[in-house]
Amino acid sequence: MLQISQHLLPVDHTDTDLRRSVLTLLNIRDEHLLSLTVKQRAIDARRGRAQFSLTLLVEVTNEPAVLKHLAKTPRVSPAPDETYRQLPERSETFGASAKNGPPAEQAAGLPPTYPSSPVEQAAGLPPPSRPLIIGSGPCGLFCALLLARAGRKPILLERGKPAGDRARDVTGFWRRGWAFNPESNVQFGEGGAGTFSDGKLYTQIRDREHRIPWLLKEMVIAGAPEDILVKAKPHIGTDRLIKVVRHIREEIIALGGEVRFETRVDRLLIDAGKCRGVILHDGSTIESNQTILAVGHSSRDTFTALHAQGVPFEPKPFSVGVRIEHPQTLVDRIRYGKNAGHPRLGSAPYKFVAHCGTGRAAYSFCMCPGGLVVAAASEPGTVVTNGMSSYARAEANANSGFMVDVGPADFSATHENPLGGIDFQRTLEQRAFELGGGNYHAPAQLLGDFLHARPSTGPGNVKPSYEPGVHWTDLREILPEIVSDTLAEAIGKVNLALPGFDLEDAIMTGVETRSSSPIRIPRDPETLACITLPGLYPAGEGAGYAGGIISAAADGMRIAERLLKVGQSS
Repeated sequence: MLQISQHLLPVDHTDTDLRRSVLTLLNIRDEHLLSLTVKQRAIDARRGRAQFSLTLLVEVTNEPAVLKHLAKTPRVSPAPDETYRQLPERSETFGASAKNGPPAEQAAGLPPTYPSSPVEQAAGLPPPSRPLIIGSGPCGLFCALLLARAGRKPILLERGKPAGDRARDVTGFWRRGWAFNPESNVQFGEGGAGTFSDGKLYTQIRDREHRIPWLLKEMVIAGAPEDILVKAKPHIGTDRLIKVVRHIREEIIALGGEVRFETRVDRLLIDAGKCRGVILHDGSTIESNQTILAVGHSSRDTFTALHAQGVPFEPKPFSVGVRIEHPQTLVDRIRYGKNAGHPRLGSAPYKFVAHCGTGRAAYSFCMCPGGLVVAAASEPGTVVTNGMSSYARAEANANSGFMVDVGPADFSATHENPLGGIDFQRTLEQRAFELGGGNYHAPAQLLGDFLHARPSTGPGNVKPSYEPGVHWTDLREILPEIVSDTLAEAIGKVNLALPGFDLEDAIMTGVETRSSSPIRIPRDPETLACITLPGLYPAGEGAGYAGGIISAAADGMRIAERLLKVGQSS
């Protein structure tokens, strides 16, 4: 099999055009092209026009001769093997028999039982205690899935509600005047914070073990659209993610695992310098010598409690800013030119980084084409914004986080006081709540008014999408001066690359603070356990080891792989 990279074709090309172009590139006749598959499809929108850049897999009758002929063409090479080999593939028994247990157990009415892992059997070890996973975001879910398939029967604890119930709470708060629920919101509940986002499934992490192709295939099996296997920048969207996380949960349970919702962990069980399990909010305990901490970046009360117990934390940089909204039609024209609105292209995204004279960089974060700005607080009396898109990306506005990097020096965090970043975030969020009117409305300002340092009194031609609603004001009353000045300077720089971005009626809605975790829990690079507390495995975005759905899921897989290799912990 050969791989062809960066194969450019017009947006409106046909399958015949594709085949002819490949025959021409390889200099072969039609009968020698045995198969042709699009492996990945990207949109190249440089130089003011849009075209597709394809990665292709082709099978030919005389591969050595073709490679020799194209030896000086780096875009053609043998196809790489991207098989995930760390653990066995998906169990073929998942279905009726897996859900109900082996036939003998079904007949006896007994719950399913599963053997020790092959590693443990070969070493003559008894099964370890059931792994305990705190958090059902992508990190926790995929860690639990791999452990369940290995027969470990993990116990997955989630402080929030199942995805469906959680979605009702969230939309009720946004649109129907329901009270804010600090345990069931955009941050807390099945699927994690990514459930209410654009559902982006791409990342810049190195993936030598090929976890990412495996993850995408698993998501398709669980109900994600098949095009995520081909798109260079795939996304699911909130409306599809709920189905995916529910399916993964059902498989974990079918394989003997447990998923317990509305179960908040307050403290760790620590004995003789080792983590032995957790103490729940109701005072009960669950013992385990393998506890995976996958709580996400907003579990501030958990971080505070663990720090009080001596778990080590390090402060880390993150970013703060606002959500900025433009008409999606404007973004389409800026990015795709005359091809704007073409059905094959969909709603256009953008991405930028602007290095400013303030010594800071402003950048786009979690850009949501055809999306909404949403209320994403996790604590009462605070306002936090985020962006969300459905799979169709069909809303009128495009929005993105418009962010500025901040570091420990900005929020007085030290190794002695590593949680300073949390206090910094909370202060901004409380200011936003007060300036928004104290009713969870978000403070908002027109871009033109922001640039002229004057408060806004109402919208222009762009209508804000944030619900429950916005209060027009001056965002400089919330944001640190260095952040406001950097955002203002960045507009001109961004406008050079995206002409029209400086639209005076564009809406800025504050405040966005949850770009990434403000802390990191250091772990041993070999065992992946907490450096000072064996038995505790910090994982995912909250612990400082991921930055999105895919990187968090991959880190959860990495933890599961490590646990299955080491066998029983002491």
